[in-house]
Amino acid sequence: MIRKLDKPWEDGIAQTITFIVTKDCQLACKYCYLVGKNPNERMTFNTAKNAIDYILGLENEFPQKSVVWDFIGGEPFLEIELVDKICDYIKSELYKRNHHWFDSYRFSFSTNGITYNHENVQNFIKKNKSHLSIGITIDGTRLKHDMNRIYKFSGKGSYDDVVKNIPLWLKQFNDEPATKVTISSPDIIYIKESVLHLFSLGIHEVDINCVFEKVWNDGDDALFEDQLMQLADDIIDEGYYKDFACSFFSEHIGKPMDKVLDNQNWCGAGRMLAVDAAGNFYPCTRFAGYSLRSKKPIKIGNVHDGIDKNKLRPFLTLDRLTQSPLECIDCEVASGCAWCQGENYDAAETNTIYQRSTAICKMHKARVRANNYYWNKLYRKLELEGQREEFEKNKRDVKSEIC
Repeated sequence: MIRKLDKPWEDGIAQTITFIVTKDCQLACKYCYLVGKNPNERMTFNTAKNAIDYILGLENEFPQKSVVWDFIGGEPFLEIELVDKICDYIKSELYKRNHHWFDSYRFSFSTNGITYNHENVQNFIKKNKSHLSIGITIDGTRLKHDMNRIYKFSGKGSYDDVVKNIPLWLKQFNDEPATKVTISSPDIIYIKESVLHLFSLGIHEVDINCVFEKVWNDGDDALFEDQLMQLADDIIDEGYYKDFACSFFSEHIGKPMDKVLDNQNWCGAGRMLAVDAAGNFYPCTRFAGYSLRSKKPIKIGNVHDGIDKNKLRPFLTLDRLTQSPLECIDCEVASGCAWCQGENYDAAETNTIYQRSTAICKMHKARVRANNYYWNKLYRKLELEGQREEFEKNKRDVKSEIC
């Protein structure tokens, strides 16, 4: 079985609108990029209403056929009553305005999962199930998870409070049971057992990535490669590849980039829109103040004055060539090497958005080496078992579904 890992809703052409409903969270995850989390900045319904009215009032400015209304924090389910009210207003306005997004929208959440089973959260899910996407973050085994995802006051790990809600989540969203795993330097050695543990919980798609910040130590890439190769052995030898998927293994990474055909920006900064509790607009949440260590936030407008297109314009010109150093442009394994636009800005020597951070360079190259090992071993196994043709056919069928 080929999993449709990372298939974007509406093939990635949906407009994304993000509401930062709170900057509070129960946890103080050690790798969290939200350095300015606090319990004081909470969005009001009136601010959200003004943002929605502005966006829906400019239908020609947002021509995408579909929309993702994304809710983040902190922890967005801390404000589930507010979120519920916002979503009701969105649905009502889409209908009253006969908007082209009516019935072509999704409400999206990434949650720590702690309050997932609470009655008010479950009532919201039941009411909006057909238009809902929820990802729960669980980092793997209890040991790995509790190394980083700890309660902010007690320092206690949160694994037990999250894992108890996984069966309910999987039951409700069994068509797309993917989670998000984050890797940082101290927990590299637990990658293999953590991915396999998540498979054992019934999570068929494990979305996993290294943090973009400069936290990596000498030798981390070798540990990383070793863990991925051990994981590759287990996935192939035990047959997990038939029903499970891990985003670290992809046939589309580790190749040179075509300087013309592949000259896109990695992320959608500038084509997305985020709004905070004060009603300020940002090209992405990573440009809001609570996401930045050393730089000032970059605002592109607010709910009262609208979007300043002059401030937005630089983001629309971003591509691979305008911000990458020569070593990245000419790299033989460039494809699949990601970056975060906000981290580029935060780590830059000046206040520019055109300087690409290369903190994960060695980690990407280690991933590519392990990835090559994975696919070479898998195809050898399939050839020996006479299953190569069926495997390739399944891949083509999945691709045609996505396209």
